[in-house]
Amino acid sequence: METRVELWPSRSSEDVETAIRAAYKQVLGNPHVMESERLVQAESQLASGTITVREFVRAIGQSEFYRSRYFEKCSPYRFVELNFMHFLGRAPLSQAEVSEHIVRCVAEGYAAEIDSYIDSAEYQANFGENTVPFYRRVSETGRNQVGYNRLFAIDRGPAQVSSAVKSSQLVSAVAANTANAIKPSKATVVGSGTEKRFKIVVRGSKFDSPRRISTTEYIVPASKMTPQIQRINRTSGKIVSITEIA
Repeated sequence: METRVELWPSRSSEDVETAIRAAYKQVLGNPHVMESERLVQAESQLASGTITVREFVRAIGQSEFYRSRYFEKCSPYRFVELNFMHFLGRAPLSQAEVSEHIVRCVAEGYAAEIDSYIDSAEYQANFGENTVPFYRRVSETGRNQVGYNRLFAIDRGPAQVSSAVKSSQLVSAVAANTANAIKPSKATVVGSGTEKRFKIVVRGSKFDSPRRISTTEYIVPASKMTPQIQRINRTSGKIVSITEIA
């Protein structure tokens, strides 16, 4: 069963504190938040009704706490799959979803990537302005059942802290459009014959050698995606798409 925490205009101070704790736990991935790391101004605005729960969630996502733990220290794939879990309460369902968010993050920046979840129609339909996001484990109309196993692969229960795992847990399953087995997740086995490969299409790249064409394609194994994306990001190259290849 999902735990829904809603905050309405008739709330008490205890209700506000419950919503704040629930939002930190969900969005930050069950961390220990020290007093010095709390968003005092945003908490005060939520308590006074100046901002809604949705805007408080946005403030957490845009915070240095979230950025430093998930954007700066995790692989791009891991960052995106955790964003889906933290803000939408589900795992990514397709390679197209993941690629869209990686491209947005590179092209538009960190803030735009976070806002894209919170401003989405999916977020509004499931959580609205007053509900703290939660893990959506039950069946939903029009939602692929493969998402249940994938969510279990990246959410291993109340003892898990999201920041403890830096590498993607879904890269192979999402790329191949297969279900994850419900078992302790393992990283891709580098050098195995089954390691997935991806094609990254880049426009305007300036490294490797002078180029007379505007678009370049890079074929990389899953284990090399992070350094390749970082390398592209350090140049003027713009990632157009990321797709899994046979």
